[in-house]
Amino acid sequence: MKENKYDDNIFFQKYSQMSRSQKGLQGAGEWETLKKLLPDFEGKSVLDLGCGYGWHCIYAAENGASSVVGVDISKKMLETAKEKTHSSNVEYMLCPIEDVDFPEGSLDIVLSSLAFHYVADYENMIKNIYKMLKTGGSLIFTVEHPVFTAHGTQDWYYDENGEILHFPLDNYYYEGSRTAIFLGEKVTKYHRTLTTYLNTLLMNGFAINNVVEPQPPQDMMDIPGMEDEMRRPMMLIVSAVKK
Repeated sequence: MKENKYDDNIFFQKYSQMSRSQKGLQGAGEWETLKKLLPDFEGKSVLDLGCGYGWHCIYAAENGASSVVGVDISKKMLETAKEKTHSSNVEYMLCPIEDVDFPEGSLDIVLSSLAFHYVADYENMIKNIYKMLKTGGSLIFTVEHPVFTAHGTQDWYYDENGEILHFPLDNYYYEGSRTAIFLGEKVTKYHRTLTTYLNTLLMNGFAINNVVEPQPPQDMMDIPGMEDEMRRPMMLIVSAVKK
């Protein structure tokens, strides 16, 4: 996640217009699914990797977390997060999520929302999270689904009339960087297979509790383009525990 598009003024302004930026968790299509998978926050120490506007940090604090640290590489993101946060037990840290280093066994819960696909070395990051978590501690993260990241462009194929034909899936087993167009700007993301996402956890001391491909909720189906989200998976949610 060493690339930092979010401090670019134009990109940040575009991001600020997204539903999840303006409405918070209720504007995120995967939230209702993710919320059901979250552990009990009461009295827990929580780390949010790639915290963005701090929505998940605020939620953890409001639900009893004893301490919450949100980490992000973007100064603009953290400035907004601080403005929105009113809990005294939430703090924010300006840092690439790959470089975070907390004492061994010091955390109860690590969260991450749509950030791990910006990280080149996924396995090293998982090893670091394992080190920082207490035994029995939880890791819950969302990423862009491998079907969504494989081809790279992250856009539909259209016919001559501009109607959607299908979503491209190609080069699935060739992991590595992809240049995607997000909010009209070129962004580097990292594609990895479902096998890599899950087996890396299993091979590094985690037990997997849940793997979910969230569908858009019914109450968002009237949003333009949302029905098309049923045609291919866009996100993946994984919850795991340190054995």
